[in-house]
Amino acid sequence: MMAKQDPNKYLKNKDIKPESKTSVLAATIRMGLMLVGIIGLALELFREDGWLSTLMSKLFESTTSMLMIPVIILALWLLNKWISSPNKSEVKKSGDLPMYVMMVIGVFYLFKLYTTGSF
Repeated sequence: MMAKQDPNKYLKNKDIKPESKTSVLAATIRMGLMLVGIIGLALELFREDGWLSTLMSKLFESTTSMLMIPVIILALWLLNKWISSPNKSEVKKSGDLPMYVMMVIGVFYLFKLYTTGSF
């Protein structure tokens, strides 16, 4: 037996408007800047004498500097607690901070690419 379909099934969506072309363009630019920032940071981190190898060599050169590992982990945990909202349905404005930081980094690397020709 076939169930009777409700004719007003999509009535709850009647007020939803499609995105405008300018908002789609702005979102595309934001996404592009973030991707450029991620790629730029990845190149800086993972190159042969990059930030990651320098940090690891400084971190593991002595026992005293190895004590910084728990401090770094604690700082990252506190940053995560500050950015994350306690409720999944709740949105905090501080959660947008990583996006804006990555966009600024993307602008920096685009400027660097434009002026020097490479990352």
